[in-house]
Amino acid sequence: MRMKRQIICGFFCLVFCSLGVFVSAEEPAQGLRDGMQILGRSIGTCAGAALVQRDAAYADLLAQEFNMLTPENDMKIARLQPEEGRFTFDSADQLVAFAETHGMKVRGHTLVWHLFLPKWLSDKEWEKDELNQVMRTHILTVAGRYKGKIDAWDVLNEAVEHDGRLRESLWYKTLGPDYIDNAFRWAREADPHALLFYNDFDAEGMNAKADGVYALVKGMKERGVPLDGVGFQLHVDAENPPSIEAMRKNMQRLVALGLQIHFTEIDVRVSLPMTPERLEKQAACYAALLELCLSEPACTAFVTWGFTDRYSWVPRFFEGYGDALLFDRDKKPKPAYEAVRSILFPTQPHDGNFKD
Repeated sequence: MRMKRQIICGFFCLVFCSLGVFVSAEEPAQGLRDGMQILGRSIGTCAGAALVQRDAAYADLLAQEFNMLTPENDMKIARLQPEEGRFTFDSADQLVAFAETHGMKVRGHTLVWHLFLPKWLSDKEWEKDELNQVMRTHILTVAGRYKGKIDAWDVLNEAVEHDGRLRESLWYKTLGPDYIDNAFRWAREADPHALLFYNDFDAEGMNAKADGVYALVKGMKERGVPLDGVGFQLHVDAENPPSIEAMRKNMQRLVALGLQIHFTEIDVRVSLPMTPERLEKQAACYAALLELCLSEPACTAFVTWGFTDRYSWVPRFFEGYGDALLFDRDKKPKPAYEAVRSILFPTQPHDGNFKD
């Protein structure tokens, strides 16, 4: 009888294995990427081509933990077009290739912005028709090059002031407000299938700037401009986090317009030196933001602005602050990482090790 049971068990094991089914339980998913993919959402971060090339551990962690990649600076106009009409795509191409190799989506960032402009563009007095052609050529060239390879473009970045008015940028002062609609229409012409986003900071809650962004995108939708979503940057202070209820209210009115929401540039800075209490506040803030995103089906991406404190922009721009990301300077997970992961895998403790 025992021999008979062994033969039967062996037979079924052979059948199941031949079909790719295993009788033993699979190792539970460990990382943030695994958890968000199960939910059909994207979790991303920004990265630079130079770091991916020179720091193998950084590149490995990037591919392991995230399924969406935003070029931090390598797709901004100063990098892509350092001289008028001369495009340099090497770094951007490397990041797109890295994402393709590792099954990651790409958020293109950014086609039109008032900052990070090359001197040939910022230092010249432009005629309207001339600058209009510059913007059109740049958008069609860049978005066209990556047609079919970009999941979402930040077509326009930070075009609204804190009081809700349109920013008087080079683009606005020379071209007038029509430059905004044109940028989105040209982006759609260049890549019909990429999602097209407006992206901004300090506009996630309910305030004058958020009202200005809402008025802008509502008008665009009414005019038939191809806009698919709004990005909330979310560079926040752990000691003064945004109101989750205000964010929820703002998200709901944007979603009612038929728009998606991406949390696009999340970091949660703390005043230094770091303490256990500050780590706890940071973790709670990350967790609250993720829970908010997951509560709204139209919030389809949760993207941090970097992932290791070693390479964060925060200390350079916020004096006395730092340690704003999910991994420390040695690329080890912080309490913020564990808090985010516990939302995705509430019944699976994490041992601090990662999959190979």
